[in-house]
Amino acid sequence: MAALKKALLAAAVAALAAFFGYGFHKINRISLASREMPIKPLRCHYLPYIEYGAEDITILRHGLAFLSTGLHDYLDLPFFSNESGKLYVLDLLHPNPTPVELQIKGEFDLSSFNPHGISVYTDAADDSVYLFVVNHPQRKSQVEIFRFIEEDELVHLKTVTHPLLHSVNDIVAVGPEHFYATNDRYTDNGAIQLLIFVLGLPLCNVVYYSPGEVREAAGSMQSANGINISPDKRYIYVSNMLDHAVDVFERLDGEQLVFVKSVPVGTLCDNIEVDHMTGDVWLGCHPDATKLSNFDLKDPPGSEIIKVKNILSDKPVVTLEYGDNGHELMGSTVAAPYEGKLLIGTAFHKALYCDLK
Repeated sequence: MAALKKALLAAAVAALAAFFGYGFHKINRISLASREMPIKPLRCHYLPYIEYGAEDITILRHGLAFLSTGLHDYLDLPFFSNESGKLYVLDLLHPNPTPVELQIKGEFDLSSFNPHGISVYTDAADDSVYLFVVNHPQRKSQVEIFRFIEEDELVHLKTVTHPLLHSVNDIVAVGPEHFYATNDRYTDNGAIQLLIFVLGLPLCNVVYYSPGEVREAAGSMQSANGINISPDKRYIYVSNMLDHAVDVFERLDGEQLVFVKSVPVGTLCDNIEVDHMTGDVWLGCHPDATKLSNFDLKDPPGSEIIKVKNILSDKPVVTLEYGDNGHELMGSTVAAPYEGKLLIGTAFHKALYCDLK
């Protein structure tokens, strides 16, 4: 009996060691650990006033860009300021575009503001502009809806919370109070989430929200991160980060999403922006995610910007548009194009204004 117990214990220890070894290998593989950093420079300069990240950026058709800055205490991302987050606007048609902090009016707790993904909706009926912002006060997930009033003013209209919106990363607005949102993890429990990750369980999803209905619109993803919409509003794009791919869904009547295909991009992509003129998909990506969780200024996390041309065709073209080893820009999360210009934001570092011409 004693010998049997020893044998069973030894087998259990061996199985546990094998599982942890498999898990370690899988984490490194998916995180692209020790990947050779692709380098491709652009003509860029830093945007003033952006010192602690511009995690998401989106641009209106007439050239106004909105920036979400100051994300902190989110997952394992580094952060270097405990100050509350801010929103900025920048006019790309100005000869010297400079970020202007947006003043928030209304009943809203600025002290706990921790902005993440953003989206803008323009109401065709009266040209009203609504800014949707993912917010993580005290590590919670909720969505704030603002109305853009003047050059530098937002009015807070509504805070959206719901059990299905439990770990929101990004959103795309499809109406004045309507949006799709991604949940980037299944649970806040670190041990359970790690087990889900190692086992490859596809438990992340996209949720559709309207005042009258909240439901899962698409599921079975390993990591639903950035989300955006095609210029004709017919297709939804989701960055399935851990699969190193962009998933394409067709948007049907009744706000149903039907999976169309997955486009490999070869890296860990975060937010998605879409060129309003060409329909090209631009992605801010992380070339080696382990350098984010094990932050070392001597070996910083790099930045990688990917463009997908003809994403709806049988042969999408995936190209590297910018690559840096972290000595110019650390931790790119978004790339927003506008008529030959490009804004690149980061999780916790600076932001770049680049010339594509």
